[in-house]
Amino acid sequence: MTAPHSNRDIASPLKVRPRVWIGLVIWIGYAALVFTVQMLSGISYDTWGDNASNLFFGVGISLIVASAALALTTTALGWWRPALFEKQTSRHKWPIIAPALLAILALANLLFTDWGSYDLAFFGASIVLLLVGFTEELTTRGLLVVALRSKLGEGWVWFLSSLLFALLHLVNIVLGQGLFVTVEQVIFAFFVGTAFYILRRTTGTLIFAMVLHAVWDFSVFAVAHGHPSELSNIVSAFLPLVGLVSLIGVIFVIRGSRERITVPA
Repeated sequence: MTAPHSNRDIASPLKVRPRVWIGLVIWIGYAALVFTVQMLSGISYDTWGDNASNLFFGVGISLIVASAALALTTTALGWWRPALFEKQTSRHKWPIIAPALLAILALANLLFTDWGSYDLAFFGASIVLLLVGFTEELTTRGLLVVALRSKLGEGWVWFLSSLLFALLHLVNIVLGQGLFVTVEQVIFAFFVGTAFYILRRTTGTLIFAMVLHAVWDFSVFAVAHGHPSELSNIVSAFLPLVGLVSLIGVIFVIRGSRERITVPA
């Protein structure tokens, strides 16, 4: 377990006092930036996987721009430390089973992927997708969490950060994805977001969640490209289990949390 720090130890390097509204503005700004860049590309969501060019210009550039914008924003606020690290890890470690299961399913996706359908250019473009782990985690379970902890209890911090993470995926409707598929994606994103939150609380850092998020999204895209093994359906069958374990485990990682950020006015 990491050594506890006082609220003042965590807050002292902050250049800007955390406020809930700042986190919400960052969330809205991130969603608007990514959506705008992707819309300007003129490449619809359902054609991203057609070739390397569509993938890079349709989604890759938006992630590169967002990464730079988030890095500058975090630096300007002075929120790197509280965004990336907990003051104290959760007393209960067993809930890490949820993100561990997700990691196993991600590896299964990669195993069942039709790698023969990839050429060098397409693989290079797909690697950029790993940036989603940095951008979405820093936005929702990093900066937004810091902002929410300035006012709310940890239960609300988990729920709202996971909910807003899930709602980010609604923009896919406008980008060309079907309504039913998008709603299903939003619901699943809430459970996966909870697993990422658990990983942050049990390990004491957001970095592992960034890595798992990146690998998970990459694996989902990879297995859907080409002609995956029929065994890939096994992964979908186990996803509800990840959601169930996450909802049970999050209760324990919230319990006894002392992550509230207080900064003198």
